[in-house]
Amino acid sequence: MPNAISQTRPPVAPRRPLSCTRHGITVTDDYAWLKDEKWQEVLRDPAVLDPDIRKYLDEENTYTESLLGHTAALQKTLVREMRGRIKEDDSSVPSPDGPFAYFRKFREGGQHELFGRMPRDGGDSHIVLDGDALAKDHKYFKFGGSRHSYDHKLQAWSADTKGSEYFSIRIRDWATGKDLDDVVEETDGGIVWSEDAKSFFYVKLDDNHRPMQVWRHRLGTKQADDMLVYEEQDSGWFTHLHESTSGRFCVIAGGDHETSEQRLIDLANPEAPPRLVAARQEGVQYSLADRGDELFILTNADDAIDFKIVTAPLAAPERKNWRDLIPYRPGIYIIDLDLYAGHLVRLERANALPAIVIRDLSTKEEHAIAFDEAAYSLDTMGSYEFETTTLRFSYSSMTTPSEVYDYDMSKRTRVLRKRQEIPSGHDAADYVTTRIMAKSHDGAEVPVSILYRRGLKLDGSAPLLLYGYGSYGMAMPASFSANRMSLVDRGFVYAIAHIRGGADKGWGWYLDGKREKKTNSFDDFAASARALIAEKYTSAKRIVGHGGSAGGMLMGAVANRAGELFAGIVAEVPFVDVLNTMLDDTLPLTPPEWPEWGNPIESEKDFRTILSYSPYDNVAANEYPAILAMGGLTDPRVTYWEPAKWIARLRATMSGGGPVLLRTNMGAGHGGASGRFDRLDEVAIVYAFALWAVGMAEAGV
Repeated sequence: MPNAISQTRPPVAPRRPLSCTRHGITVTDDYAWLKDEKWQEVLRDPAVLDPDIRKYLDEENTYTESLLGHTAALQKTLVREMRGRIKEDDSSVPSPDGPFAYFRKFREGGQHELFGRMPRDGGDSHIVLDGDALAKDHKYFKFGGSRHSYDHKLQAWSADTKGSEYFSIRIRDWATGKDLDDVVEETDGGIVWSEDAKSFFYVKLDDNHRPMQVWRHRLGTKQADDMLVYEEQDSGWFTHLHESTSGRFCVIAGGDHETSEQRLIDLANPEAPPRLVAARQEGVQYSLADRGDELFILTNADDAIDFKIVTAPLAAPERKNWRDLIPYRPGIYIIDLDLYAGHLVRLERANALPAIVIRDLSTKEEHAIAFDEAAYSLDTMGSYEFETTTLRFSYSSMTTPSEVYDYDMSKRTRVLRKRQEIPSGHDAADYVTTRIMAKSHDGAEVPVSILYRRGLKLDGSAPLLLYGYGSYGMAMPASFSANRMSLVDRGFVYAIAHIRGGADKGWGWYLDGKREKKTNSFDDFAASARALIAEKYTSAKRIVGHGGSAGGMLMGAVANRAGELFAGIVAEVPFVDVLNTMLDDTLPLTPPEWPEWGNPIESEKDFRTILSYSPYDNVAANEYPAILAMGGLTDPRVTYWEPAKWIARLRATMSGGGPVLLRTNMGAGHGGASGRFDRLDEVAIVYAFALWAVGMAEAGV
C-alpha cells in the first residue's frame, strides 16, 4: 500500500459494550450503539438520525476523503472516460403492443429515463414521462414500475424519492400529459392493471419494509378506500405481483429463498378472489406461465434440483395434476421459461454457459440458438404480445458490447435490432476473454471468467480485480461492462469468480454454498485468487477483491480468512454483521433471510455456524489489506450501521496493514446514487481506490 498522503488520524468509535446471551453463548458488541433506535424513521427521513451517530459517520467520511482526496483528479478522469463510453441519448428497441411500440430513452446529458411510444409501424414519438423533469426537485429519484393500461390511455408509474425503496404510484393520462389525482404510497413500485383500466393491483410495504399485502385501487378514489385482496401471514415471505404471460391474470407470487406459492387474479374480473395454484410445500419452488386452459410450471418438485417444466390444467392446477413436459436433467439448470401462443422458450445453463432453447408447441420440435465465445451472457427480454413468433433476446461477452436481436421462432432467423454504442470507441479485438477452472479446497472446480487487454504480459506482475458474489443462487454473468475498461486499459486483469452460493453451475452449486456450507463460497474465492496467481495472471498482494451486499459479506470473510492474498478489498453496502442482523427479527430482511443463512434465534447449530464466519464477529488481531467499505444511510437491505460497526471493530482490533476506510452516502440507499452519471462518481471512487491499493494512483493515469 502506498504511503497515505495525509497524516489525518482515523476516527475512534467509542466502545459501549452490549452483551447478549443465547443458547448459553455470550457475544459482546462494542459498537451496537451505531444502530439508531429509530432506524425505521431514519429510512423515511434521514434528518432524524441520532446526532452522535451522524457526527461519527461524518468524521469517517472526512477521514476517507483525507486519504483518497489526492485521487480527485484521477476520479474525474475515470468519470470522463466512463461517461465517454455512454451513448448519452440512448434508447431501447421499441416493443410493440397493439397499435403502438413502447420505448425508454435518455436525452443528451440527462440522468433519468424518459418513457414514450410511437405508432407501431413508425412515426412521431410521444414522451409521457420525463424522468429528468420529475427528478429536478429531489436529491434522489428512482423510477419503480411503469406500465400502460390495456386501452393505451393511461400510464401507471412509481418513484422513490428518498432511496429507501418506498415507491409512490401515480397515474398519467396519455392525452393530457398530466397525472390524475390518485396517489398510492408506500408500495414496492409494481403495478398490474385490470383489463378495464378502472383499477390496478399493488403491494403495500408494512412498517418494517416488508411486502406482505396486495391491494386493489379504484381510479378516482382515495388510498384509504382501497380493497385488501391478499395478506401473507408469514413474515419470512416476500409477496410481489406481475402479469401472466398471456396478460389474462395478475400473478401474486409469494415465497422465501426456498419455497414459493402463487395465486391468480382474473384481470377481466378483478373483484373475484385470488385462486391458489398449488399450496406451499417447504423446499418446493415454482413459477408459472399460462396458455389457453393450461399452465406451464417451472419447478424443483420431486427433487429436480436443477428444475424441470411441468404442465397442469388451469381449472385444476394443484400438485397432483402436474405432468412432466421437460424432465429434470442433472447439471442442466433451467433458469427461466417464457411462453408464447405457439412456442415455449427456456433459458438454461450448463457448465456456467447459458443457452436459449425453443420448443414448437404444435410439432414438439426443439432447437437452440447457438453462440461460440468462451464466456458470454444471454437473456430473453420478454414481450407485451403473446400472439407472436418474435423472441427478443440480448447477448454480450466481456469483450463484446450488448446486442439485441429479434429472432423468428418459426423461420429460425435473427435480426440485429441494436448494438450497444461506445461513443469513445471500442474494438473487441483489442481485448481477450478466457476462462480457467480453480480447484477449491474440496476439489470443486470453480469457473473464473477473465478479461484483459491483448498484448498484456502474463508474467505475474499485472494487478487484478477479482469480483465475486456467491449468494441466493444468483449467477454472475460474463457480460460486457464499459466501465471496467478503465481498469483494463490501465493494465489490470479483470476476473469474475463464479463461486458456490451462486447458481453458475446449476442449483446444486447454490445449495453447496449456503447455510452450513456457506464457507465454501469464501474458500472458492480464495482458491480463485490462488489459481490466478498460479497461472501468472497476477501475484499475491496485487489483487483487489470487490463485492457488494452479500458479496460484501464475502469480502469481509475473505479479509479475515485470506487477507494475505490481497492488496485491497472494496465492500459496497456489505452484509457483514450477519449474526446480529439474523437475531433481529424486526429488520426488514431478517425473517425472509433465515432460509438462506439459518435462524440463530431458534437454532443453536445455526447460531454457532453464523458466529463461526460472520465477518464482524471474526475480526482478529491480524494484518489486513487496505479496505474501503461503502454504505447508504437510507438502505433498507444492508443497513448503514453494518459497514460502520465493521470498520470500527477492524480499526480497534487489527495488528497492522490497512488503512480501513468507511464512506457512507448520506442521501442514498442500497443502489447508491440514483442518476446514471452520479453513479459513475461512486464507480470512480472504487476504481481509484483499487489503483491506489496497487500503487498506480500516482502513475499519471
